[in-house]
Amino acid sequence: METIEKLKILSEDSQYDLACACGTNKYDHRRRGLDGRWLYPVSLPQGGYSVLLKTLLSNACTNDCKYCPLRSESNVRRCTLRPEEIANIFMGYYRRKKVFGLFLSSAVIGSPDFTMEKINSVARLLRERHEYRGYIHLKIIPGASDAAVEQAFSLATAVSLNIETPGNKHCSTLSPRKNYERDIIRPLKLMGKLTGEGMRFSKKKCTTQFIVGASDETDSEIIRYLFRIYDRLNFNRVYFSAYQKGLGNPDIPGEKRQLSMPDGHFLREHRLYQTDFLLRRYGFREEDFLLDKNGNLRLDKDPKQVWADSHPGFYPVRLNSSARRTLLRVPGIGPETVRRILRARREGRIRSIDALGVRGKRADTIRKYVIFE
Repeated sequence: METIEKLKILSEDSQYDLACACGTNKYDHRRRGLDGRWLYPVSLPQGGYSVLLKTLLSNACTNDCKYCPLRSESNVRRCTLRPEEIANIFMGYYRRKKVFGLFLSSAVIGSPDFTMEKINSVARLLRERHEYRGYIHLKIIPGASDAAVEQAFSLATAVSLNIETPGNKHCSTLSPRKNYERDIIRPLKLMGKLTGEGMRFSKKKCTTQFIVGASDETDSEIIRYLFRIYDRLNFNRVYFSAYQKGLGNPDIPGEKRQLSMPDGHFLREHRLYQTDFLLRRYGFREEDFLLDKNGNLRLDKDPKQVWADSHPGFYPVRLNSSARRTLLRVPGIGPETVRRILRARREGRIRSIDALGVRGKRADTIRKYVIFE
């Protein structure tokens, strides 16, 4: 098979990793190039956006993850790119200024460490042979040895390993072959340790991702793990990928769940992203998320609004004197608006929402919860 034909197949198969697919503007969404490769958005340190070339090294998987369309039992067209092929393809795109960096993952070829050696070889070729010093994101394969993980850290700008499910019960439902503690939690803890304060790789970016809805997990289970990932492992981001009906084994819980809520899976993904943002940027804690009797977030209302409706005594907030943390509890006010408020307060008293440059429905919402004392 020709290299470009393999790239088209493997770029197509990389679409099942849906991180960044849920966004609020056109810059947050993945898009496909004319030659079939998937391009993912990335925020640049100096501001603005660029895109990453995203592909699998191989789709010839030996694993049995029941949610995955590339699982070993599936009838798909299999192929593998050699490390040299990926390195050459990427450098061609990079020299033509088509991409900013590389996002490389893979199915499990034989064993986790064999696969990691191929993944790391791509990065090593780029760094040493091509003298490329730009952005490389490498996926850690579940079950990879400590040595393979550390080598990936030494070569990459960012690394990630999908946590997939909140706990062993759900992992065993979706993949009887995987050992949750050994294959997923152990390397995640190692990643957290390697990027700890004062450690060699403290400046490396670490992320992970949940597959949402393939098992019968609740939002409360995901939120508990989400909080611990940030609190104990100091990861930069957690992503969520809504399971899509028809991609996996027909017997998994996610197939039956979507019969009862056909469009709810993407809205649920969106609510989890809102929850993640509230944890990272708004100072929310695990106990601040109010769930229904089944332990799930409400789909009809965002979690910040749910908290506000349940704490009427917290309001109205004094716009001219309240602390940043308090201001962030006001529906309609986010981190950027808080920065405007604090800046305006240094120059004098705020007398109206209009002075902050907020208009329309969001301004109407804020007025319900603040006073200009």
